[in-house]
Amino acid sequence: MTGKSAAEGRTGLLNGIAAYGMWGLVPLFWPLLEPAGAVEILAHRMVWSLFFVVAALLVVRRWAWLGELVRQPRKLALITVAASVITVNWGLYIWSVNSGHVVEASLGYFINPLVTIALGVLLLKERLRPAQWAAVGVAAAAVLVLTVGYGRPPWISLCLACSFAVYGLVKKKVNLGGVESLAAETAIQFLPALGFLVWLGSRGESTFTGEGTGHALLLAATGLVTAIPLICFGAAAIRVPLSTLGLLQYLAPVFQFLLGVLYFKEAMPPERWAGFALVWVALTLLTWDALRTARRAALALAAGRSGARQAAASATTADAVGGDRGPEAVAAAPEPDAPAARP
Repeated sequence: MTGKSAAEGRTGLLNGIAAYGMWGLVPLFWPLLEPAGAVEILAHRMVWSLFFVVAALLVVRRWAWLGELVRQPRKLALITVAASVITVNWGLYIWSVNSGHVVEASLGYFINPLVTIALGVLLLKERLRPAQWAAVGVAAAAVLVLTVGYGRPPWISLCLACSFAVYGLVKKKVNLGGVESLAAETAIQFLPALGFLVWLGSRGESTFTGEGTGHALLLAATGLVTAIPLICFGAAAIRVPLSTLGLLQYLAPVFQFLLGVLYFKEAMPPERWAGFALVWVALTLLTWDALRTARRAALALAAGRSGARQAAASATTADAVGGDRGPEAVAAAPEPDAPAARP
């Protein structure tokens, strides 16, 4: 690895840690916005995110995608679906944190990779490897154990995991960069969110102007809280391997879980510990299988390249020898009675 590529790798790794670290620590931010309710916070997040993302695009001068998107109604429809699904995800997450369900919210992001795999099987007819089937089975058992532990299905976790998995599936179909995609999604969210905030203000129920300058600035900062981790993630995604990003993604729910248990002092009876332990076993299986598969693919690719280089070198040598010896050096065709050469 050259010095430049090593530096790029370190930069990507640091950006990845920063992105997932900020997503993991964001439960500390949402309670600062009280007494604003979850829906008002969500609306401010949509409005201010558009401003900050557009500012980022102005800095990097990336606008070519916009004309292409407008000319593709199917992509616009998919962006609308993505915006709707992430609205549900954001709103539920904000509500769950401010209602004392940080641990259950963290579970949603722990099981998200497993739900994504299940969607791949159900919607895309993908075939799973044995280890993936085992991981999905253990995760299903974990949900049953947690249902017993909570006295109800962990619906917050399931809704967060399913909405984010659907969001990821739609984003894959859209195939836009992270910042560009967020700009398109928040542009769709902007008018409904702004309309809600205006309506809330007309009823005298808005906290934006009634709780002081500091509170108003914190509500505006929801745009930064949304945009900055995404920009760091985009910088990481082009510099580090996908397998590394796959491991880094667990930083966010780990931080959220630790905050829920250690900072917010949420209850963790034995049944919940058992359920989380099963989830972690499932994720260990999934990660081990992904790393093993990636290693095999890399070795096969390296072997293929090595074989191609050797074949090319042999062909070049043979051409050089044949050219030096002249036309008379070309072997004569075998006699009809001569035995064929064995491979």
